[in-house]
Amino acid sequence: MAPLQYDFVIVGGGSAGSALANRLSADPANRVLVLEAGRSDHPWDVFIQMPAALTYPIGSRFYDWKYESEPEPHMGGRRIYHARGKVLGGSSSINGMIFQRGNPMDYERWAADPGMETWDYAHCLPYFRRMENCLAADPDDEFRGHDGPLVLERGPATNPLFGAFLKATEEAGYPPTDDVNGYRQEGFARFDRNVHRGRRLSASKAYLKPAMKRPNLTVRTRALVTRVLFEGKRAVGVEYRRGRGALQQVRAREVILCGGAINSPQLLQLSGVGNAEELRALGVDVVHDLPGVGENMQDHLEVYVQYACRQPVSMQPYMAKWRAPFIGLQWLFRKGPAATNHFEAGGFARSNEEVDYPNLMFHFLPVAVRYDGSSPSGGHGYQVHVGPMYSDAIGSVKIKSRDPREHPALRFNYLSTEQDRREWVEAIRVTRKLLDQPALAAYNGGEISPGPKVETDEEILAWVAKEGETALHPSCTCKMGTDEMSVVDPTSMRVHGVDGLRVVDASVMPYVTNGNIYAPVMMIAEKAADLILDKKPPEPSKAAFYRHRDARKQDG
Repeated sequence: MAPLQYDFVIVGGGSAGSALANRLSADPANRVLVLEAGRSDHPWDVFIQMPAALTYPIGSRFYDWKYESEPEPHMGGRRIYHARGKVLGGSSSINGMIFQRGNPMDYERWAADPGMETWDYAHCLPYFRRMENCLAADPDDEFRGHDGPLVLERGPATNPLFGAFLKATEEAGYPPTDDVNGYRQEGFARFDRNVHRGRRLSASKAYLKPAMKRPNLTVRTRALVTRVLFEGKRAVGVEYRRGRGALQQVRAREVILCGGAINSPQLLQLSGVGNAEELRALGVDVVHDLPGVGENMQDHLEVYVQYACRQPVSMQPYMAKWRAPFIGLQWLFRKGPAATNHFEAGGFARSNEEVDYPNLMFHFLPVAVRYDGSSPSGGHGYQVHVGPMYSDAIGSVKIKSRDPREHPALRFNYLSTEQDRREWVEAIRVTRKLLDQPALAAYNGGEISPGPKVETDEEILAWVAKEGETALHPSCTCKMGTDEMSVVDPTSMRVHGVDGLRVVDASVMPYVTNGNIYAPVMMIAEKAADLILDKKPPEPSKAAFYRHRDARKQDG
């Protein structure tokens, strides 16, 4: 029996794959197939749909690829756990639901590379606006969208700890901002979140599920793609396996990889596209020597700076197991502590005057707790998640064998550069400055972690090396560009040197953005859909965004 024919096969039903499936299948003439290795995101699955349940899918083999890095040489040989969504919606079905576009200067940095001119902020902003429906923004706001599928609700931040924290940031000399995704990212404010009416709004719910009613779109879950099929240097389809079944092949006019910064380079390498010398050493037949595949890995490392709370106002009591039935009942009516992700406010700041735009991100949480749900002291507390945003530490993704089920080797090289180490020391000192302001004095019960004994630069770096965790933003491993280490053509999303194959996901970023990466990934997918369909792009925005250097010149 001849393999089925499609116009587009999308490998990965995650964030980018969901958006592309919607946009490409909008034309009934396009037959689109989505192959997702994970399970479906059922509407009754409380671990996905309940915002406050976000700690449960992470670490579960039912939802999570459960990656680990190789031993990190500058973090005491620790293997850093990396959660990645293995479900429709991908990581947008298990992440913290924080919506951050990044700083406009991120995209100016992208556009400064040769061939990347159309990826500046003026060209990207229309796609951010297209994809979102920001309920908190003014209808006339030239930075925000109101008609897109991604409904964004701003955190209510009604817990008194949020108010005290935001006031403390002003006391420390850091200004408020109306909208970290608007004119001025720098500053502190309530956050936009992918939460709508008490439910997680993943990319799957926003984009894929509405499109699945179309007869020209097919979605198959539990379908692990094992390699891209080539005839010469042209991709003609993929090979995949569903569960324990036999290998199947499907042919398509184009193959689009949307597996993310780990899966996409892994699949390219398994398929013979990558560093030829390394692939031959593993017995992989080389289709095209493309040394940039799997290189340039970037991520955000973060820590929790935790304080005890002197007043009983934190969220800690709601973590008691006996409360779970009552909290669950409230959630069914779209109310209560389970209807929020609790990351409702935070902001961005510069740790020193040498940087042109914020290099630190802060998330405030009105409870002292780790992602696994454990509490350091068991009592009332609060914490700030903090980390440098454009570290120059660079890593890689490399397959270890021809087995597609074996996880590749991940090397991030956290804390490996002088800049990274310096900014980490600055990050902890700025965080302490914020949390020790008078506005929080009534609540400040003392620093729990890292604790007052961690004071010198060396002690701070040792603590970060011991306690640091990934913020789950792997990116840049199939970067767009035109230099010899680039993988993807920025004008078409095609893989250099081969035909019929494109990549659209976080791996194509040349540099990681300043903030959580879900929103930039969705913007990339929206822009890529126009490139793939050869549609005329929207006119570049003329909105002028905040530039610190310009503002300082005016003040001077």
